[in-house]
Amino acid sequence: MTGSALEGIRVLDLGQIYAGPYAGFLLAMAGAEVIKIEPPGGEFLRARAAVSGGIIPFAMLNTNKRSATLNLKDARGRDLLLRMVKDADILLENYAAGTLERLNLGWDVLHEANPRLIYASVTGYGLSGPYRDYPAMDLTIQAMAGIMSVTGFQDREPVKAGAAIVDYMGGVNLYAAITTALFQRERSGKGQQVEVSLQEAIYPTLSSNLGLYFAGKGTQRTGNRHGGLASSPYNVYPTSDGYIAIICISELQWRTLTEVMGSPELAADPRFSTLKERVRNMDLLDGLIGAWSGTLTKEDAFQRLISRDVPSAPVRDLDDVINDAHMHGRGMLHHVDHPQFGKLVLPSSPLKLHDSVSPERQESAALGDHNAEIYQDWLGLSGEEAAKLKADGVI
Repeated sequence: MTGSALEGIRVLDLGQIYAGPYAGFLLAMAGAEVIKIEPPGGEFLRARAAVSGGIIPFAMLNTNKRSATLNLKDARGRDLLLRMVKDADILLENYAAGTLERLNLGWDVLHEANPRLIYASVTGYGLSGPYRDYPAMDLTIQAMAGIMSVTGFQDREPVKAGAAIVDYMGGVNLYAAITTALFQRERSGKGQQVEVSLQEAIYPTLSSNLGLYFAGKGTQRTGNRHGGLASSPYNVYPTSDGYIAIICISELQWRTLTEVMGSPELAADPRFSTLKERVRNMDLLDGLIGAWSGTLTKEDAFQRLISRDVPSAPVRDLDDVINDAHMHGRGMLHHVDHPQFGKLVLPSSPLKLHDSVSPERQESAALGDHNAEIYQDWLGLSGEEAAKLKADGVI
């Protein structure tokens, strides 16, 4: 075993809500020293943590980060950040485009302070282009990027994806950009600015739907069917106590499904004998599969299918998922007694590096918990100076 993959890398995390903080979380869980820097009143997600539904996201995204407060609108706060930048490897943020420039903390200033710094930003539409200054959130990007237009059923209004897929795809892509830039810095010795647009990060997920569009079928909401209507069976089917997802990619899987259903003759039926014919007759095929699955519980149907390697899964609710023995067994999920929020189930990083030591888990900190450690121990301020800055609302 080596040490943690990013041990010795120092990150200044100015992220808020989801996208930026998730990139910071992945860096922290890979062993980087991540300092979460928030305004003295805290970032937006802390306010949500005061509401019951907002507790988990903050605790999830800020594991293994130290917390410091800093008012960047005050010149003294700006100077303190630049002092930190001089001894940092990465600064990440997901403010609106141009925010740090307006605070006189843009790329040119940061690069001058530390030529090895990687400055990473994730914005709604990027740092250039006609949409650059549009305000953006997960919901609005889902609307603008076409996600909502293909989510739901054709005879109903467009709906958003249930999960915050845009923000988290943005965070994943920002992590990728940062680690790529770190690798390049090993060769060049120089830092650089990297950016991710949420709109651009989510666009590739439309690949199936784009296949349907370029086939001349326009934009369609296909419900639980394949987004390009190019695969069948591919749907969510009823059971006596819920639903089960079933998909067959290969002809072998299709033939096996017919055997599990007790209807092997369907495999040779001209209406279903090829993928093209199954797609052409998917309404009929879905009805036949649903009639079979509806006689079984979802667990019974799943066990019959999975024992024969037919891709399938019961549709589970969140209670099932957070208590998933597989994810707990792999160390992805943890039961924790959070010092602020009580008993929770929180995730680790999905990135598993087999020759890297995972850092010891530390739950999200209270606001400004590490101010003394950052400003006095690291930057060398005296207790009196730190007290004055706090009284003035700078930290």
